[in-house]
Formats: sequence, C-alpha cells, structure tokens
Amino acid sequence: MVPGMQALFGFQLIAVFSPSFKDLLSPAEQVLHLAAILLVTIAIALVMAPTALHRQSEPMSVSRVFIATSSRLLMASMVPLAVGICLDVYLIGRVILGTSGAAVIIAALLLGVFFVFWRVIPQLARRRWVSRTR
Repeated sequence: MVPGMQALFGFQLIAVFSPSFKDLLSPAEQVLHLAAILLVTIAIALVMAPTALHRQSEPMSVSRVFIATSSRLLMASMVPLAVGICLDVYLIGRVILGTSGAAVIIAALLLGVFFVFWRVIPQLARRRWVSRTR
C-alpha cells in the first residue's frame, strides 16, 4: 500500500510543475489540489506510523495493543486517502469534461465506491464471521 501511496503523492507533486497547471485550474482549484496533496500526505503518515511505533516501542515483540493501535491507524488513513483521491479525480474530471457538474458526480460516485469497499463490505464480512463463531 505504501508504494502506491508514494506514487500517487509523486504524481500529485509533478502536476503542480506542469505548464498547464495554472492555465487549466482556477486559483480555487489549485488550492483544492493542495488540499488533496495534504490529505494524501496525512494518509501516508498514518499508514507508516505503525512501523515507527513498532521499531521504537516494541522492536522484539508484537503485542495485542500494537495490533489494535496499528489497525486504528490504518483505518484512520483511509478517510484522508479517499477524500484526497476524490478531490484530484474531481479536478481531472473538470479539466477533461470542461464542467464541474459532471466532475462532482464522478468524484461523489468514487467516494461511494471507496465507502462500499472499505467500510460496508468489511463490516458485512465481520458480521458473518462473528455469527459463525458464536
């Protein structure tokens, strides 16, 4: 997951230095891109936090507390990652389609996809697992 997030971050940074960045995006949209970069950066920090935590606090063992904390950090990373990606998809859609209405719909649908695959389906699977173990 980390290499994919790093690649996304790199592409986000490269876009700013493209000659057409200022031509195709309004100042408000450029700030929106900055917000997307910041959100992906937060997600990267949250995903990498368990590694730093493990190396510094429990380098020779893996405790239940560490697993629970790591799980919480990874779950927390999904929100800024999804929102950051959706903001950039909105901007790309706006540039390609020339209209913000359709781009908003595309970004909102994508956010729904993230929600279904990252929250709804795992919760359903957990409920099935819990009901089987009772």
